[in-house]
Amino acid sequence: MGLFSRIKPKIKLSSSKKDGFNGWAKCPKCHELVHDSELQRTWQLCPKCGHHNRLTATQRIALLADEGSFVELFSSLKPVDPLTFVDTEPYADRIKSAQKRSGRDEAVIVGTCTLKGLKAALGVLDFSFMGGSMGSVVGERLTRLIEYAKQKKLPLIIVSASGGARMQESIFSLMQMAKTSAALAHLHDDGLPYISVLTNPTTGGVTASFAALGDVIIAEPDALIGFAGPRVVEQTIRQKLPPGAQKSEFLLEKGMIDCIVNRHELKDRLYTLIDFFMGNDRTHQDGSARSMEELMAHSEE
Repeated sequence: MGLFSRIKPKIKLSSSKKDGFNGWAKCPKCHELVHDSELQRTWQLCPKCGHHNRLTATQRIALLADEGSFVELFSSLKPVDPLTFVDTEPYADRIKSAQKRSGRDEAVIVGTCTLKGLKAALGVLDFSFMGGSMGSVVGERLTRLIEYAKQKKLPLIIVSASGGARMQESIFSLMQMAKTSAALAHLHDDGLPYISVLTNPTTGGVTASFAALGDVIIAEPDALIGFAGPRVVEQTIRQKLPPGAQKSEFLLEKGMIDCIVNRHELKDRLYTLIDFFMGNDRTHQDGSARSMEELMAHSEE
């Protein structure tokens, strides 16, 4: 073979990595490669730019609840197909597929836990189950959790990650908006605090009901929050949305949310708020009470 031969040597390409080194993911914000093991250590935060990737409901509970303290409630409520709905496939089959993929029976987990020693009622939506959509079981579990918090005099925390009401249940899912909102009104009448935590994304009927009704509304950085997605809004109003519209930072500026909290600081912030609301008499007695303005300080850090 000559020095300048055009004959290319045959290169054998391997489709598998024999050393087993895999698990790399590209950050959707900074586009840097990050290994999954590193994301697991940082609660799915990109170590390069701080982008908040999604957490499953199980991961979210592990982040917020004291170890071993979470007790699930109302798990006997299971999804059904009240309308025998069929689109490209039967709704009953969609439920089974979602259960198999996510390892959960529905798009919400509710229960009680302690948070740095303070007892609270906690509900967490799981986007991995049909986009965290709210059907009749999701609404019923949340409503029962709210009523349980009212009965037991507990502060309530709901972490939202949802595409909205579940279309396959039609009016049954839309009814959950009114039901959860009414239950929260009764909780408010009893003077018990409800803290709503909005994560990426929180949209549709969830945003239009319980997610927007918190006494304090916290959002994670750069989370998409709104009723309809940006593309649908632009097609409807025939105008281009401003940069960053429907993101946490934009909504904080416009007053729809109270503060933006980094995931690593969320548990501490929730503890401070619960202690403020539930222990106000005690804190006034020992002189350590703080104003709500102080609690919301540095909300964009």
